Amino acid sequence: MKHLLYVLLDGLGDRPIKLLGDRTPLEAAHHPNLDELTKVGVSGLVYTVGKGIAPESDIAVISMLGYDPLKTYTGRGPIEAFGAGVLMNDGDLAVRCNFATIDDEMNIIDRRCGRSLSTEEAKALAEAINNNLVLSSHPANFEFRSTVGHRGVLVIKSETPLSDNITNTDPAYVKLHGLGIAAEKFSNKVEICRPLDDSQEARRAADLINEFTIKSHEILKNHPINIKRIKEGKPPANAILSRDAGSRVPRFQNIKEKYGREFACIVEMPVERGIALLCGMDVVSFNSIGDSREYYRREADLVSELLEVYDVVYVHIKGPDEPAHDGDCEKKKKSIELIDEYFFGNLKLNLSNTIVAISSDHATPCALKAHSDDPVPIVISGGNIKSDGTKAFGERFCASGSLGIMNGQDVLKKAISFTTL
Repeated sequence: MKHLLYVLLDGLGDRPIKLLGDRTPLEAAHHPNLDELTKVGVSGLVYTVGKGIAPESDIAVISMLGYDPLKTYTGRGPIEAFGAGVLMNDGDLAVRCNFATIDDEMNIIDRRCGRSLSTEEAKALAEAINNNLVLSSHPANFEFRSTVGHRGVLVIKSETPLSDNITNTDPAYVKLHGLGIAAEKFSNKVEICRPLDDSQEARRAADLINEFTIKSHEILKNHPINIKRIKEGKPPANAILSRDAGSRVPRFQNIKEKYGREFACIVEMPVERGIALLCGMDVVSFNSIGDSREYYRREADLVSELLEVYDVVYVHIKGPDEPAHDGDCEKKKKSIELIDEYFFGNLKLNLSNTIVAISSDHATPCALKAHSDDPVPIVISGGNIKSDGTKAFGERFCASGSLGIMNGQDVLKKAISFTTL
């Protein structure tokens, strides 16, 4: 039985961009290592959750690991909480949060504080909220945890159960059949959290979220860190946007039992860490200090070592997604090139004994600055796989590959099937 390296490049998919000669950032990028793997493998396209669904990262990753989000998903909040180490029980309320910049009329100036908020600054702001904010609309307490940069998670614990059947205060995301998806159009204004049914549990949950939103803004807007940021010309982190409420920790079939393989993973963000832990993977951490070149080089070395021990090594690389959300196609292109040179270029692979599957969790077109339902490319190579003639790793090249158009839930199963050939 061969080993499997399963790599998801976050937000990799895109659409042709005039500035790049009507090519996508992936098509325009120089990535000889990815191209070499593609030339000896088979390729196709993947709708990671489903055609017509612009998924958030959590449901996309769940699907790309072979689980049905409609059956397993309980909201991003509980996954973020689990990944960040914040304890919650069924009946508690957990929401994913962003530090954001707003004006006095609650208009959103920047949903992510210009991506300039450091993890250290966020930690200090979170501490101020935890030490100074008291919820009084209903008997309840909370823990707000900053995670990476502008990201955070809020868990509210009430004397009586809370419902997750509420709307987001972050207008950029909405619920569809219980799943969090990117809104096609939205107003840049902090939304009022509203119950989606007439239950007391939903009304209490909405009241508490609204109270937290208002009171945290009052604490943040006068915090010394934000006063300093304004003096330095940086957008203040003066508001908390929340989305994707959940009141129950998801239960996944253990991934080792599901596929009969031992799994290890390296992931960067709390949501991916939460999913991996909840699925029963061995989550491997390593020092992330240093620039992206050094990070990818050390990550490649660690992955190469793990492949000697584990049946499957899953790697989730954030790189391309952030510049895509900022609409920066050149930076997204550069991110892909860095990953190719320093991660894929430093992998020590024995392709005769290793299958390599490379895809993405979703597309993040630079023109949209948001996730879309566009299919993403996939290539699988190594072992006894025979080339299908795909010439390069790119959306339009892979569209003609022998794998055709796949559903995200089938990808990992398909990749593992090649390990037995």
